[in-house]
Amino acid sequence: MLSIAVFGSGAGSNFMAILTAIQQGNLPAARISLVLSNNSGAGILGIARANGLPAIHLSRKQFPDERSFADTVLSMLRDHGANFIALAGYMKQVPPEVVAAYRKRIVNIHPALLPRFGGAGMYGLRVHEAVLASGETTSGATVHYVDEEYDNGPVVLQQTVPVLPGDTPASLAARVLAAEHQIYPAAIGRIAQSERAAEHHHN
Repeated sequence: MLSIAVFGSGAGSNFMAILTAIQQGNLPAARISLVLSNNSGAGILGIARANGLPAIHLSRKQFPDERSFADTVLSMLRDHGANFIALAGYMKQVPPEVVAAYRKRIVNIHPALLPRFGGAGMYGLRVHEAVLASGETTSGATVHYVDEEYDNGPVVLQQTVPVLPGDTPASLAARVLAAEHQIYPAAIGRIAQSERAAEHHHN
């Protein structure tokens, strides 16, 4: 069973897509164990609270140093029994200690077809501006494993969308977001199923 901690900084629409898939019974081998945000006013925390899920505001600013922040994040994850992390619009770098502790157990969604249009500073509308400036005729969304570098880990799932004549960064972003909402639950379902199969194999 994937017991997922979702990290997010904003509205939480990708979290909502995952939660809806779980609530509708489409992800039988996954559950959400907590939602963590660096932003106390983030919509993602409101969605979590409205659905009776632990909603935790935790920011590096609350701690004297990186180490104590990382230790607190890890203890929160342990306390809630989280064995997997899904980043859903999380605008901060995950502490390297957390990445190390959840090696191959942490995924992110990125609003472009990695490895292109990824890396430091490539987030939000900047990604779509770069895609449009490049003259690409397709873009899309990527779910990938997270390692110590931004947007670097192995790809789990991608979905393409067309770049249309007259697209603005906002119109392209909306089309990509719709793809994100489809592939994030699908990618988590795929990981959960492969784990379930592996568990049966060991028993």
